[in-house]
Amino acid sequence: MKKFTNAIKFNKTNIKNISEEKPIVYRILSGSGKELYDGVAKRGRTQKRLLEHLNLKKEKIPGAAKIKIAQFPNIEKAKNVEEQLIRKLEPRFNEQNK
Repeated sequence: MKKFTNAIKFNKTNIKNISEEKPIVYRILSGSGKELYDGVAKRGRTQKRLLEHLNLKKEKIPGAAKIKIAQFPNIEKAKNVEEQLIRKLEPRFNEQNK
């Protein structure tokens, strides 16, 4: 599995520094490092997708404090990794059995 970045603070400044050149899988963590949500974002939409988790009430992840990301060459590979993480870690805010 592709290596994820070290955890960074989940805020607008850090999100704006994330490259949009490739699809990503992101992991949203609590302050203590507990996995809350795993997601995928298409190339060119990474920052917008992460900002949705900060700004939109229906997308907001309570307790979100950190994120980790990994870039992938294509969206299919990214979705595959996301599915594996959700099955393995069962994050609280992901729908189970997608």
